[in-house]
Order: sequence, then C-alpha cells, then structure tokens
Amino acid sequence: MTAQETEKNVEKALEEIRPYLVSDGGNIKLLSIENNIVKVELEGTCNGCSVNQMTLKYGVEATIKKYAHRLKKLLILAN
Repeated sequence: MTAQETEKNVEKALEEIRPYLVSDGGNIKLLSIENNIVKVELEGTCNGCSVNQMTLKYGVEATIKKYAHRLKKLLILAN
C-alpha cells in the first residue's frame, strides 16, 4: 500500500468515526502518518475530555486498523 493509499484509508476511517464525535461537539483531524504511526488531533469538546480518552483511543485505533492494517500505533495529540 502506498503512502497516499494509506492516508486515504485513514481518512475513510476518520469519516466513519467523525459523526459520533461531531454529535458531542467535537471532531478529529489527521495530522500525519510517519513510520506506520498515525497522529491525530481531537478538536472541540473532545479535546481535553479525560472521561473516555482510553475508550476513544482504542475505538479510533481499531477503526483505523480496519482500513489500514499495517499501522502500528495511534497518537492523539492535544491542540
């Protein structure tokens, strides 16, 4: 899979997740993919919300890996 295909697949995964985040006043943005590590940023009410961070991380990571199997890790960065 090329880097462009990987990015496209990660964006597909984020589009699947995005409606749930938007319904709670948040969003998610792809920052980069380097060495099979995806970096995203949470926006809106999702940024800094510690209540479900691990659940959110695992859910986002599982969805991304469904579309892009080679990826190793997800990093959620604060804005």
